[in-house]
Amino acid sequence: MTPTRARTPRATATRFAAAAFAGLTLLSLPAGATAAAAGAATPPGLSCHTGKHHNDPYTGFALCKNNGRATQTFWVHLVCGWAPDVDGNRVTLRPGQSGQSTAHCGALGTGIGKIEVRP
Repeated sequence: MTPTRARTPRATATRFAAAAFAGLTLLSLPAGATAAAAGAATPPGLSCHTGKHHNDPYTGFALCKNNGRATQTFWVHLVCGWAPDVDGNRVTLRPGQSGQSTAHCGALGTGIGKIEVRP
C-alpha cells in the first residue's frame, strides 16, 4: 500500500474557494469575452472591416463604407473583458463615403474580446 498525505482542512478549503471563484468568474464574463476580435452584425447599407491595431492589441477599429442612399452614422463598440466596454468616435458618412471609428480598452483589462459596429 502506498502512503498518502492527508490534506489539511485549510488547504482543502482554499482549493475549493479558488475553484469556485474561477467558475463564477467564467460564468460572469460575456459569451464573446474569450473569443478573438470578431465583427458583429453590420448596420444595413454599410460595409465594414473591423480589427485590432497591429501595434496595440487594446485598440480596435471599424472602417466602413456607406453603400446606401442615405447618410448614416456609426461607431465602433469594444467589449473589453475585465475593463469597462468602450465606444469609439461617431462617424457620419454620406453615400459613397468611407470613414473609421477607433476606441481603446483600459490597460487593466484583458484586452479586446469582441468588436461591434453600432448604428
